[in-house]
Amino acid sequence: MRPVASFRPHPLLRGGHLQTVASFLLPRRVHLPPAEERLVEVAPGVKVRCWGHYQQGDNRKKALTLIVVHGLEGSHDSQYMLGVARNGLAAGMNVVRMNQRNCGGMDHCAPTLYNSSLSGDVAAVARSVVENDGVSHFVLIGFSMGGNLVLKLAGEWGHKGPPEFRAVAAVCPAMDLAASADALHSPANRIYEWYFLLQLFRRFRTKARYFPQSFDVARLRGVSSLRLFDDRVTAHYCGFAGADDYYARAAAAKVIDRIAVPALIIHAVNDPFIRVQPETRERILANSRITYLETEDGGHCAFIGERNGDAGDGRWAERQVVEFAQKFQ
Repeated sequence: MRPVASFRPHPLLRGGHLQTVASFLLPRRVHLPPAEERLVEVAPGVKVRCWGHYQQGDNRKKALTLIVVHGLEGSHDSQYMLGVARNGLAAGMNVVRMNQRNCGGMDHCAPTLYNSSLSGDVAAVARSVVENDGVSHFVLIGFSMGGNLVLKLAGEWGHKGPPEFRAVAAVCPAMDLAASADALHSPANRIYEWYFLLQLFRRFRTKARYFPQSFDVARLRGVSSLRLFDDRVTAHYCGFAGADDYYARAAAAKVIDRIAVPALIIHAVNDPFIRVQPETRERILANSRITYLETEDGGHCAFIGERNGDAGDGRWAERQVVEFAQKFQ
């Protein structure tokens, strides 16, 4: 169903571009208690780094656990990851901030690249949290690329997910990868594309230094768009025939109708580059388990409103996903 969206942007930060840029540039102070480091093997010889914040004593196993996944070129230290962790801890939950492969200082660990198809990595982290920490129930939360991953996993699990899996929430998920990659290349969005390409180029060169026999930096020559990067680099090294094959097989849109647990999807109409295709929206609205919250403003993973007393620093979506998760405590 599609409830009435209640987000009201800060009066000085109206518009998709202004919201998106402000979310990167505005200073924030998010104080968290010390976290427990956990290395989780997600494939043979491939580990990801997670940082867990847990309730004290017996509440550690009883509390709902949020497993939070970042977006493209983000990490456990991305501002929205810290904001969700703070809000979740204050609500009595455990919070695990998951780094995707190579992210969070793990480039040296394995000759693999991360990509939008690796929902199995999230499943491995969830399995580790249940088996090693003994948590009784968990909710998956993802932002942008991470949103695609958690929705894709929920769809792949369908009715056969682990019994501890209660719900899934995604903010600005890149469910339609091809359309979003093409939108990123539009003239109005080139600044974002250049930023992502700069980060991806830097990471790929770092991987090539660690694993010179596995990666060839010459493949970066002439790459001027995310689609071309995905065609020449991501697809080549991750087992896809090309960018089109990668986007088609990795998109959560193809399994969104199979989600069988309560789900929340938050999308801003004025997100500069994330696109939700009409057929994907139809699949979402046809699935009674999904609450689809579409706002007029908010940009990309920003949703900066006015401060509201003790309710945080105005980051509306970060509050929404935690409030949604509270229903399953």
